[in-house]
Amino acid sequence: MSFPLLTATAALPAIGAIATAAVPAAKRTAAKWLALLFSLATLALAITVLVRFDPDGDRYQLTESHSWIADFGVRYELGVDGIAVALIALTALLIPFIVLAGWHDADPLETGSRRWRPTQGFFALILAVEAMVIISFEATDVFLFYIFFEAMLIPMYFLIGGFGDRAHKDGEEKAATQRSYAAVKFLLYNLAGGLIMLAAVIGLYVVAGNFSLTEIAQARANGELEMATSTERWLFLGFFFAFAVKAPLWPLHTWLPNAMQESTAPVAVLITAVVDKVGTFAMLRFCLQLFPEASKWATPVILVLAVISIIYGALLAVGQRDIKRLIAYASISHFGFIVMGIFAMTSQGQSGATLYMVNHGISTAVLMLIAGFLISRRGSRLIADFGGVQKVAPVLAGTFLIGGLATLSLPGLAPFVSEFLVLVGTFTRYPVIGIIATFGIVLAALYTLVLYQRTMTGPVKPEVAAMPDLRVREIAVVAPLVVLLVFLGVYPKPVADVVNPAVKQTLSDVQQKDPQPEVEAAK
Repeated sequence: MSFPLLTATAALPAIGAIATAAVPAAKRTAAKWLALLFSLATLALAITVLVRFDPDGDRYQLTESHSWIADFGVRYELGVDGIAVALIALTALLIPFIVLAGWHDADPLETGSRRWRPTQGFFALILAVEAMVIISFEATDVFLFYIFFEAMLIPMYFLIGGFGDRAHKDGEEKAATQRSYAAVKFLLYNLAGGLIMLAAVIGLYVVAGNFSLTEIAQARANGELEMATSTERWLFLGFFFAFAVKAPLWPLHTWLPNAMQESTAPVAVLITAVVDKVGTFAMLRFCLQLFPEASKWATPVILVLAVISIIYGALLAVGQRDIKRLIAYASISHFGFIVMGIFAMTSQGQSGATLYMVNHGISTAVLMLIAGFLISRRGSRLIADFGGVQKVAPVLAGTFLIGGLATLSLPGLAPFVSEFLVLVGTFTRYPVIGIIATFGIVLAALYTLVLYQRTMTGPVKPEVAAMPDLRVREIAVVAPLVVLLVFLGVYPKPVADVVNPAVKQTLSDVQQKDPQPEVEAAK
């Protein structure tokens, strides 16, 4: 029996969460180091998965399958394709930086407050979320996926509501109220999506007789499983609604700005760079593979929703006064690009969307973590409270600029390649949608450069005159991510080679081919 590598990759952070939570309350520093050690060990296993995965091999590799609830056809069934491998690697890569960035976020509150934060719980919850996200990327049993798709909401609820941002000027009591509101809103939105998906999961079982993604997809491809058109469309809508909430796609997005605003910066990165990717990943793995005809039927409406997300998110980002809310609305715009690439139904669009998931995770991590360091120094999230930071903290300002330029998809940085592919892939089949979406790039330049100008340039405000530059721990957090942004911007081939075969198979599932160019290339 071969070593269950996929199980180990998901189980290790879960074990780390239990071990970290069990550390005595007086040993807060030990809990931090233990969480960091488990996150690095998980990264090592994720790298092993990446190395052992053969992009030219079978669609699902490193598979595991065991009977679980036999009476209902539920199996513990895991397997990864190129898209899942890339996102597992992204998740495992970001968690150590999230732990390092949040090193002091759960320390006891300032003198004068008797309320202490359970430091061990903070890091244990982060590792628990990592475990659930990874197994969601690995699951090829629909019911198994659903369990962890929903279960990850619980630790996220406590991270948002229990360990919120300290940069509040309205007092601790009001801050706690706002955190609770954001956490409950996050939970209710996602639970609503999950309940609708549960109905669709049950409906799928009634139609197919089991929950195995591979068996159902194979039966559909061979003509052995027929679904009535109306049944397939209703089931698709049940799955898509849950994934659109998680993504988040307009108009189901309103929980995200509150959640990111009230979270600590590392938890905000966990939300938008890790957890939200499960929604867009699931659109590729489950919606397109299980319901190909319904996916094509819904494509025009979904593309309209995606382009609204792009423009709407960018416009609201332009008008924000809060740094975290600005980054949240920018992420809504970026997720619009990802969804648009998925449902453009072209190889360029879906390859670009998958690369966008990876690149957006890295670029958002850089920008949000630097914003967190900036906010913790000033004690305020308001853009108007900053000014002239680049003169007193040039390294902080420089890395903040790089993160901002990546967010607006500057050529030479990783997000440019993915955004370009999404736009090209969309334009070849839906030129009007592609043209409208291009305005999102212009707006991204506007909100990013205005943010930098208002916070980093101009006269030095008295409140930031003594602001320290990045410390060694903070440089250790952002420097590797900045290097990765540049490397993947110049040479995206390593990621593209992993995901492209899986994209081709996804297009084959929906029986779509790339449109032929109107003008043949010269030979």
